[in-house]
Formats: sequence, C-alpha cells, structure tokens
Amino acid sequence: MIKQNQRVLNVVMVLTDALVVTIALFCAWWLRFKTTLFGPIGGHLGLQSYVIFLTFAVIPTYLILYFSFGLYKPYRTHKTIFSEATQLIKVNIVAFFVLVAILFIVNEPNFSRIMLFLLAIIATVFGIIERFVIRSFLKEIRSNNKNLKHILIVGDNDLAYTFARRIRNNPYLGFAVSGFLGKSNHVGLEIEGSKIIGAFKDLDEVLEKNNFDRVVLAIPLKYYFKINELVESCEKVGIKAEIIPDYIRYFPAQPSVDMIEDIPIINIRYVPLDDAFNNFLKSLSDYIISVIAIIITSPIMLITAIAIKLTSKGPIIFKQERIGYHGEPFMMYKFRSMKVQNPNEEKSEWTTKDDPRKTKVGNFIRKTSIDELPQFFNVLKGDMSVVGPRPERPYFVEEFKEKIPKYMVKHQVKPGLTGWAQIHGCRGNTSIKKRIEFDIEYVENWHMGLDLAIMIKTAVKRNPNAY
Repeated sequence: MIKQNQRVLNVVMVLTDALVVTIALFCAWWLRFKTTLFGPIGGHLGLQSYVIFLTFAVIPTYLILYFSFGLYKPYRTHKTIFSEATQLIKVNIVAFFVLVAILFIVNEPNFSRIMLFLLAIIATVFGIIERFVIRSFLKEIRSNNKNLKHILIVGDNDLAYTFARRIRNNPYLGFAVSGFLGKSNHVGLEIEGSKIIGAFKDLDEVLEKNNFDRVVLAIPLKYYFKINELVESCEKVGIKAEIIPDYIRYFPAQPSVDMIEDIPIINIRYVPLDDAFNNFLKSLSDYIISVIAIIITSPIMLITAIAIKLTSKGPIIFKQERIGYHGEPFMMYKFRSMKVQNPNEEKSEWTTKDDPRKTKVGNFIRKTSIDELPQFFNVLKGDMSVVGPRPERPYFVEEFKEKIPKYMVKHQVKPGLTGWAQIHGCRGNTSIKKRIEFDIEYVENWHMGLDLAIMIKTAVKRNPNAY
C-alpha cells in the first residue's frame, strides 16, 4: 500500500510539475509579448509555435532534469525546502542552456531568448512555491497519523532509543515505530512509546506475523558479526534491512558516501560547496556581487582614502597575511584604521574597544565596517568570498587549532567578508569556540538562500562588537 501511495504521489508530482512549467511558460510569453517591460514587442512567432515547443522540448527537458537532480525522491528522507530550492535553481539554469542549444540545433533564430530567460525565473519561483505546498500538505496528513510507514527497530540500546525518539518527535516524517527487538529480559518493556516485542532470536517469527515497511538495525558494534544473519532474515520476507552504524557517534556532521571502484568510503563531514555546481554558483555570485559592490561603494572608498591620507601618516591600504581556503595564506586588504605599527606586534595583538592605536578616521570606519570594503577586491582575486568564515592571522590559527576542537574545519570553504558567526554577534572580543560552532554550521549547511539571508542581515543589522 505504501509503495502504491508513493507511486501515485510521484505521478501526481510529475503532472503537477508539467502544469507548473506550462503556466510559467504562458506567464513568460505574456510578459514578453503582451507588455513592454522587456523592450519593444516587434514581430514574433505566434503562440502556437511556443505551445509546440513547450510540448516537445520544454516539458520533457524539465521532467528529465527533475529526475536527474533527485527532485522525485521520497519526502520522508528528502532534505529541507532550502536544499530543494537550490536543486530547482540548478534545474532551471541547466534547462535554459539546454533549450537554447535545442533552438540552435533546429535553427530557430526567431524564438525569443528573453522569454526563455523569463521562463527560467518564473518556473523557479513557481516550482519552489509548489514544492512548499506539497511539503506542507504531506506534513499535515502525516502528523495526523495517515500515510505512515511502520518500522521495526532491531536493538534496545541508546542508538536505537535515540532513533525512535527522533521519529516520535517528528511525526511529519511519516514514520511510526511499531516495536523493538532486544534482549530476552527486556521483552515487554515500553521505550519511547513502543514496546520491545521480542528478542533478537525472534526476528524470523516477528517478521512472519507482522507487516513492517522497514527494518532498522541499530545494534552495538560488538554484535556486528550477526548483521549478515539479520539481513538474510529480512530479505527472506522481502523487506529491505537498513543499518544505523554504531560508529555514527564519531561523525561530527552529516556524512556523505563516495565510491572508489566498488568500495564505499564514508566522509564524516558533508560540505555542500565540494559539489562542483554549488561551487560554480557561489563563485559566479561572488564575482557579480563584488563588481556591483565596488561600483556602488567607490565614492565612499574614494572619500575614505582621502580622509586617511590627510589625517595620518602611512599607507591608505593595510595588508595583512591571513589563512584562507585549505589553509593557504593570502594578503587581505583593509583601509588602514590604526597608526603604523611594528609588524611583529600586528601579528599577535587583538583590537580592543578603546584601542589607543586607532586613528580618528579609523575609529569611525571600523564601527561602520567601511574599513572592510577593499576586501571586495580580495573576492575578485578569488582569495575570499562575500560570505564565509572570517579569516584569521597565522599566529592565532596555530594557537586555536591546538586549543579549539574542529577549528580548521572552517578552512574547507573560502573565508568571507561576513558570515554566519558575525550576524550572530561573534565578532571582536567574543568566544572563539562559539564562533567556530557557527562557522562549522555554515560550512555543513550552505545554500544560496543562506548566503542571501546573511548578506541582508549584515546590511541592516549593526554589530555592537565592531570596533
């Protein structure tokens, strides 16, 4: 029944996606040819030509890409709406270029490329709204104990109980723990709202008498020699066994799996920006944003440069070595806000709130973060990103990596002008440990929406620890 429900859901989603893409194309067509928002209308192909292209090119392309990018995976184990939105953005970028290529191959120069661009934008927005509605609907019915998958957990240890607790506390996932198998002397006990209905040796009998959708093996490492026997018992009745590895306690983050030939290798830390497409999107946005920012802030930077030159001796731009992506050093640019110092002192001294080394202009530009504006040129060079963990000086990196657990994880992405830690107030004389927790959270959960949120909050929220 569950598998049948999933097939029905997939068919409904495919049809809904096709409808949404169709509506998006008609909206794009109307905007391009019934308004003058995007230039003079002029002569153009009739609606019939676009309908034919929609039927034989647009819809098949989108549906194939939706499958390829994993947008039809079950929502029970699917990632957040933000990760799904990222996939939808990728689909529409790829679809745009694929459709343009198709027009080139069939030699159709009169087909509006502007309309295809509008289609990509509108289909992205409509697709995200559609997926949000579907997610909300499924969460609602599953929270009311409908469309559930029933799970048998083999294990009665902390690992098994933690898993059961997560299932119980998140009913929208659509799972129900129907029982545990454990030690013989534990049979009958109730744990996390479900009973231990049998001992490990009773697995065959329990599976024969009950109808479970999934069997999850959550046994201690010392009993792993029994896994093959347990898996065979599940497969005998046609149920797929799934394993929660006991060594998951050593994973500091969401793991991912790579394959070298036919051997799986578990990465203990998932970094979204290791994905080539994600990295391309971030690099492209960094380049566009930094160019726009440099143009917009150029009058402010010019005035700041003149003020620094007139009020204190020394260079306008202060260069300092920082540690960046993969632990590589680079020279970070800032407007000079302090008196010229001994280079050795610069390497190991923190800036304090009423630091006597600050110049009059320096005190103002540090409070307003104007001193950071030259770092947009670091972004253009590729040393930094607009958003990311703030880079630190080599002296402190050497100190912190010995004292702060997981400190070096932040270097698995490019450093940024602003970051997840900074919008939470972790700047200046604040806890390094707390700052690293935010940095790691960013590294492991990156998506374009998160970058956008950080940039908006940085622009509208003044940091009291900026000095």
